[in-house]
Amino acid sequence: MTEFPTDIFTGRRFAVLGLGRNGAPAARALTRMGATVQAWDDGENGRAALAETETGMSGELVVAPFETLAGFDALVMSPGIPHILPKPHPVALLARNAGVPIVSDAELLFQAVRKAGSKARFAGVTGTNGKSTTTALLAHLLRSSGVPVAEGGNLGPAALSLPFLPDSGVYVLEMSSYMLERLVDLHFDVACLLNISPDHIDRHGDMTGYANAKSHIFDRMGAHDLAVIGMNDPVLDDIASDLRTRDVPVRTISATDKHADIHADDGGIVDESGRIATPGASLPGAHNAENACAALTMALRLGAPRDVLAKSIGDFDGLAHRQKLIAHADGVAFVDDSKATNADASARALACYDRIVWIAGGIAKAGGIEDLAPYFPRIAEAFLIGRDAPMLAETLARHGVAHRIVGDLEHAVPAAFAAAKASGAEVVLLSPACASFDQFSGFEARGLHFIALSRALLMNQGKSGLPER
Repeated sequence: MTEFPTDIFTGRRFAVLGLGRNGAPAARALTRMGATVQAWDDGENGRAALAETETGMSGELVVAPFETLAGFDALVMSPGIPHILPKPHPVALLARNAGVPIVSDAELLFQAVRKAGSKARFAGVTGTNGKSTTTALLAHLLRSSGVPVAEGGNLGPAALSLPFLPDSGVYVLEMSSYMLERLVDLHFDVACLLNISPDHIDRHGDMTGYANAKSHIFDRMGAHDLAVIGMNDPVLDDIASDLRTRDVPVRTISATDKHADIHADDGGIVDESGRIATPGASLPGAHNAENACAALTMALRLGAPRDVLAKSIGDFDGLAHRQKLIAHADGVAFVDDSKATNADASARALACYDRIVWIAGGIAKAGGIEDLAPYFPRIAEAFLIGRDAPMLAETLARHGVAHRIVGDLEHAVPAAFAAAKASGAEVVLLSPACASFDQFSGFEARGLHFIALSRALLMNQGKSGLPER
């Protein structure tokens, strides 16, 4: 793995707030590149983790609270810390008062790459849902085509922990709305906005603010770049129209609309030149067909050969916690879709199966699960967990859906398996339509717990607990 030069940020001074998955790697990377870094986390554990010494740092790293940001070149804030809404963190106010820009680590990755002399291209992926799968799939397709690739960002690993790539390389970055609000110079050679539905309204004020944040992925794009955008949404249509007035090339994608430039047709993904590729079993459902449309479009633009794409898409194994088959027994599949933290994401999973036992709940987003009503006839029974289980139960009761409030996954998994066998349902689906922070550290922890409980249940019943192939 090639490292960045150790002097590209010499003489620069950065503040880093939040020492979690993004902040700690950013602080260490900036110091290795020669910067002077002052870092802080409101939690003692975060501070303690960064206080451990590390070799190879040419700059200076200090862990200390901020009294002023005067004299700093930028403040790197972890994406989850607000700088505007619902209430700016006090350190963000210090930055604003001192005229110090607040940036994401992706922005500093771009600056580092250019300062180090590389012309490596940048591909950005955003959208309310599907961006992680699209990011991973694009990286897989490029890597299979022999392109040097590093992927990360919101998906992980953190942007500033990615290696230095040569001119022929491509950085594939998943970009959240939080990250996109904090860009200054980052220019994507190709970028996509998959879809947009209500999410993170507390951080952006309303849907207009959220859409504006997402559209920042296309800032600084020009006639030599490519914007890839979903179809049949007035918000996306307006963004596409605006880009065309700026002479930015636009390619539209859709899983259902054959008027799109790249669309799904008879199980494959096609463009004006014919079939590009046929997604495999790891990309089920219309939503994944749309993800494949985006990834294939971007890969072609970045130089991947069509014949390689046709083969390599079948080798993609999918991502953990995104409709992942994790066990199968007695005709019942256990599917981990813990990443579905809002109703729109769960809709995509519910649409893939005819008869489902559904495990849902946690901290509900605005609107709850009312928008999932068209899929309720597919649900044999729902088992509800977490803080907002009573609210979800009220919705299900209004629509006549059988359900039980069971509180946690320990009770939900065995009850769901029994209900699936009794009803003939083909799937026990964890697709919570809610955030996980009432009971877990994140959707990953929730998914891992579901996997462990499911496989332990089957093992105790004398079954392998492993997916049938």
